Amino acid sequence: MRSFFKKFRLFGIVLLIISSIIIYLFYNALQPKKTLPVYSPAMVNTELVDAEIQHIRKYHTIQDFELTNQNGRTITQEEYKGKIYIADFFFTTCPSICPIMTKNMVDIQNRIKNDNEVLLLSHSVTPDIDSVAQLKKYAMEKGVDDSKWNLVTGDKKQIYELARKSYLAVKNDGDGGPFDMIHTENFILIDKEKRIRGFYDGTKKEDIQKLLDDLKILKATYTSN
Repeated sequence: MRSFFKKFRLFGIVLLIISSIIIYLFYNALQPKKTLPVYSPAMVNTELVDAEIQHIRKYHTIQDFELTNQNGRTITQEEYKGKIYIADFFFTTCPSICPIMTKNMVDIQNRIKNDNEVLLLSHSVTPDIDSVAQLKKYAMEKGVDDSKWNLVTGDKKQIYELARKSYLAVKNDGDGGPFDMIHTENFILIDKEKRIRGFYDGTKKEDIQKLLDDLKILKATYTSN
């Protein structure tokens, strides 16, 4: 009799484990899959968006570009074709938020170093000062991995238009002088279709973690297709 009850208890335990697994799988299947918004100019603070495009509510993508990186190499949209990437705006002589942003971007770089799907892109908002040589010096000092991260300079008008009309990440103080672009602390997450999927404060560790979490969500949408 005791043997019978032992066998029955074992059967009950196995049945309980199997039932728990089935319930867990059903629960997960019924949960809505996490997705990220697709940002358009109409969804963003108007201070960061060129007046010409503030009305646009969908189909917004990053425009084509041609800039020069820290190694003097021409960087175009082709470099990021079929990639997810994280972009920001900075300048090498910035004494305030840039060092923190760069430190956090280096942290992201280290997290994605073996991920072939993800790249980084930092635009100088003072291209007249940030020459190729200056960017290279900065890159070496900060530990930039050339295979993962481009620091770019180039035509100021093009960078300004990218900032205001594509990435929606830079203010304009309207003085028309060499420092008329006021960059923000934003890191911008861009998907493989060149669309904005998230904005994050590049000076805050909790936002960096949110970015990394959202990156996983974004990557999952490609593996499930």
